[in-house]
Amino acid sequence: MEIFPQILLSGASGLIGNALRRSLAAQGLQSTMLVRSAPQPGSSAIFWNPYATGTRDDLQLDVRRIEGMRAAIHLSGDNLSIGRWTEAKKKRIWVSRVITTQALVRILTHLESPPEVLICASAVGYYGNRGEEILTEDSPSGDGYLAELCVAWEQAADAARQRGIRVVPLRFGVVLARGGGALVKMLPLFKTGLGGRLGNGRQWMSWISLPDIVRIVDRVLSDASLKGPINAVAPHLVTNAEFTRTLAHILHRPALIAAPAFVLRAAFGEMADAALLASTRVLPARLENADFVFQHATLDAALHAAFSSGNAAS
Repeated sequence: MEIFPQILLSGASGLIGNALRRSLAAQGLQSTMLVRSAPQPGSSAIFWNPYATGTRDDLQLDVRRIEGMRAAIHLSGDNLSIGRWTEAKKKRIWVSRVITTQALVRILTHLESPPEVLICASAVGYYGNRGEEILTEDSPSGDGYLAELCVAWEQAADAARQRGIRVVPLRFGVVLARGGGALVKMLPLFKTGLGGRLGNGRQWMSWISLPDIVRIVDRVLSDASLKGPINAVAPHLVTNAEFTRTLAHILHRPALIAAPAFVLRAAFGEMADAALLASTRVLPARLENADFVFQHATLDAALHAAFSSGNAAS
C-alpha cells in the first residue's frame, strides 16, 4: 500500500513527533513541520500562529505551501506533566489542544486540495476512571476534566470529517520510550530503589511503546479503511502494581515504597485522581480487528526495548 509522499506535521519537536520525523525520513518521505517560531533560513518548516483569532489569514501561515499535501498529523499540546492543576494550567492545556486543532482544521477545510487524512492526538483519558470495565473505541466517554478535554479535542476535528477528510484520533496510553515521556519521570526514584505503586496499585494502566506508535501511524497513513478513533495502546494491559514490579525487576531494584492515595491527593490535587489513580482498562480493538501486529505487545518487551543500547537506566 502506498504511503503518502507529503505530510504536514505539528508538534514535531515532541517525543512522538521526533520519532515520526526520523521514521518518515528513513522511508524517504518528506514531512513539513508547522512551527510557532521563525524557521531557520533554508528550512522547509512553515510558521503559524494557532492562537490567532478570526480567519485563517490571521494565523500568519503561507497556505499555498500546504496545498496538495496528502496527510496531516497534529500532535501539538501543552505537557500534562505531573503537577497540581491550577485553573490557569488547565486552561493552557485546553487551549493548546482544542484551539490548535480547531485552527489547523480551519486551514485544511478551506484548501482547494485538502489532505486525504488527518491524524490527531488524543488520549485514553477520554474514558475517565472506569475501574474494572473493559473499554474499546465504542465505549462512551467518562467524567472529569481529562475526559471532557479529550471529547472537545476530538470534536475539534469534526469540520474536517464533514469536508470529506478521513479523521483518525489516536487515543494514546502511557508512552514508554528511552529518554522521554513517563519513564524519564519515573526512573530517578526507581533507580534509587524508592519507586513503588501508586495508591493500592489496582488501577489499570494502558500503555504503548514509542516504536509501536510510529508503526500505528504508518499503518493509518496507508490504510484507508482505518477511520475514527483508535486506541493506541498495547493489547496486554497491566495494573499499576504489575507495572511497578516489572519496571523494578528490569532495573534490578526493589519497589517497596508505595505512595498512598491521600499523599498523592495532598500533593497533586485533582490531577492525582485523574491521571495517577484513575483506572483505564483500554483495549486496542480496532487495531486488532485490522490484524495489526504489535512489536512490543508485552510490558516486559517494551521496557527491555526502551532500556536497550544507550539507555537511561544503565
